[in-house]
Amino acid sequence: MAIPAAAGVLVVLLAWLAGPGLLGISNDDVGAPVQAEVTKPAPCDRPDAVETVKFTVAGKTHEGTLNGCGHGQNERIEVGVPEVLPDQGTVTVRVADTSAGASDARRPLGLALLVFACFSGGMFVYLWLSIPLRPKPAS
Repeated sequence: MAIPAAAGVLVVLLAWLAGPGLLGISNDDVGAPVQAEVTKPAPCDRPDAVETVKFTVAGKTHEGTLNGCGHGQNERIEVGVPEVLPDQGTVTVRVADTSAGASDARRPLGLALLVFACFSGGMFVYLWLSIPLRPKPAS
């Protein structure tokens, strides 16, 4: 029983140390959210569709590229722009997080589910090993 329990504790510890990326949670900083206008939409029939947007930061208009599709001409969307913008050229922007302001309980929930899975697996191994072997009756 000690070996399955130790293996479960080791898996949970390694998952915790691996960080939020292991459980599908991303802490990527998309930058400051800014309202942007789609200037060149892209259809969704291509795998790597890129749209062109324009946005204003600190009174200066910038042009950016957005990896996405399906927006209409002159549609207003919220994008995340990098903290440091170049004076000229296009900037790569990303769609702003749609769950801004929500508490992120995904990591503790994912870790709790992992603990439950490790416990269930350990109990299965314990029960499997505790079944006494019965010889087949002679016929």
